[in-house]
Amino acid sequence: MLNRGGPMGRGAGKMGAPQYQKLDKKTTGKIIKRLGKYILVSWPLFIVAIALTLISNQLALMGPMFSGDAIDAITASGGVNYAAVYKNIGYMLICYLSSAIMTYCLSLIMIRISQRIIYTMRRQVFEKLTSLPINYFDTNATGDIISRISYDIDTVNATLSQDLVQIMTNAYTVIGSLIFMWNISKPMIIVFVITVPISIIFTRFRSKKVRPLFRERSRKLGELNGYAEEMLSGCRTIQAYNREKEIGSRFLKRNKIAMDAYGKAEYYGAAMGPTVNFINNLSLSLVMILGGILFMYSQSGAVKAGSLFFITLGGIAEFVQYSRKFAGPINEFANVLQEFQSAFSAAERVFRVIDEDPEPLDKEDAKELENSKGLVELKNVTFGYTKEKTVLHNISVLAKPGKTIAIVGPTGTGKTTIINLLMRFYDASSGSITVDGLPLEDITRSSLRKAYTMVLQDTWLFHGTIYENIVYGREDATPEEVRAAAKAARIDTFIESLPDKYETVLSDDGVNISKGQKQLITIARAMLSKSSMLILDEATSNVDSRTEIKIQEAMNELMKDRTCFVIAHRLSTIQNADLILVIQNGKVTEKGSHNELMQLGGFYSSLYNSQFK
Repeated sequence: MLNRGGPMGRGAGKMGAPQYQKLDKKTTGKIIKRLGKYILVSWPLFIVAIALTLISNQLALMGPMFSGDAIDAITASGGVNYAAVYKNIGYMLICYLSSAIMTYCLSLIMIRISQRIIYTMRRQVFEKLTSLPINYFDTNATGDIISRISYDIDTVNATLSQDLVQIMTNAYTVIGSLIFMWNISKPMIIVFVITVPISIIFTRFRSKKVRPLFRERSRKLGELNGYAEEMLSGCRTIQAYNREKEIGSRFLKRNKIAMDAYGKAEYYGAAMGPTVNFINNLSLSLVMILGGILFMYSQSGAVKAGSLFFITLGGIAEFVQYSRKFAGPINEFANVLQEFQSAFSAAERVFRVIDEDPEPLDKEDAKELENSKGLVELKNVTFGYTKEKTVLHNISVLAKPGKTIAIVGPTGTGKTTIINLLMRFYDASSGSITVDGLPLEDITRSSLRKAYTMVLQDTWLFHGTIYENIVYGREDATPEEVRAAAKAARIDTFIESLPDKYETVLSDDGVNISKGQKQLITIARAMLSKSSMLILDEATSNVDSRTEIKIQEAMNELMKDRTCFVIAHRLSTIQNADLILVIQNGKVTEKGSHNELMQLGGFYSSLYNSQFK
């Protein structure tokens, strides 16, 4: 992609965990509704999941009831009722075992639902990214885009597959436990009227104090990861300048800061667990004390059976078990809520990509550019990536069919921007660009871009065989045509020397071959194209001078009968161009053939002489 002329440029971002912002209630509500639509796509499975949640939790809640009945059967006056004990133990085991099996099935179903949702979200995000204009990639960091596809969607996945089940389970458990405890002993619930609010208040108060520390921990760890990635990618330069010790020292400082933030967050966060456990144990102790008092009065006959204050030993055991089931989810609620907040923030970042405006559609009456002659004209073209800064000023040039237009000038003057406009990655702010007399707006983008073949300075190869990389732009090419293109590009000898020849697999971006060889493969790819127009952006920058001479011969063959736009810093490669444009500060300051510009004695002449004299 040609994005080097954009405001941010390639590789502007670093990978790392995103810093999620807290969302307002209105935004959170919209995200919940939107996620709900994804879930409803699998509504049969979700209904089964809800049913399993209700049944499995009901069975789990019935377990303590049977255990209490078993205890009452053991302590019944007149001996032990073994039949009742065995029966209740059997029912209890059936309940717990059935609940465990259903919970396992529930987890599988929720994983299945979340997989479908994540698959759909990733597909939608990637499809949207392929339809977005180049401007989006120029103004958004690459690392941040990748983070939304991977990290953010994984965060949503974790919440849907785990936290959603947990919150449904916890809600039912809290309500069910409260109902069972209410039926067992209403006076003993007074304990929770005191301890539960204390636990909730402490958890909320502590979370507000601890949460910023964990955010700071994530931020510092992200900075450390970004620094490590940056240094590892430049390890050759670091070693070449013998800066290993200094870089290591800087890393140690950042590592210490990150670890201090990590330790601080963990230190203050660690106090929550023991404190909540203390409150729970206090609650349990008060329940046992109050239950013991009520049990003594019940056994002494002071309280009659059926009375509000009557309770059995089995009832106390049941109440204790339900109290644990009741208190646990309440104490975990703050943590689960935080996980949901992170998931909603992640989903909001994902939806922001999905909601991006795609590249504008072609006009309804746009024409297909077929059998293009290669007549290209720019008239008074002005353009800026932002309204505040204009990059090109009133550029006018006529490229006749089969002619070569060379564009030279200092770095950052807008040479690549002209290519962006020719390919209609951007639309000109004013002026017009035509191909074969048709304005670019009246031509479909796909046919316009197919009419060009590009060989860029920044070579791009994908993970696949050499053969697949060469035929990327023309998949109907025959093996003979591929070999002929490789031979014309002076890369066939190297390919034939490999053990697997054209079936040799290139690793990501071709890192297992040299830059020059990558460049030659991309030139061979261009050789196969049948397009009428050619764009060369420093196409021989990664090859040595001798290879450049051979490549130039092949390029001359490639450029025959094509309208060519060549960006070059090596002026030796453009001496035969039909027209040379000198761009300075976004303006055409000189134009003409090589000899005409040399006789002019201007910027081009001084630039040429500086390279060859």
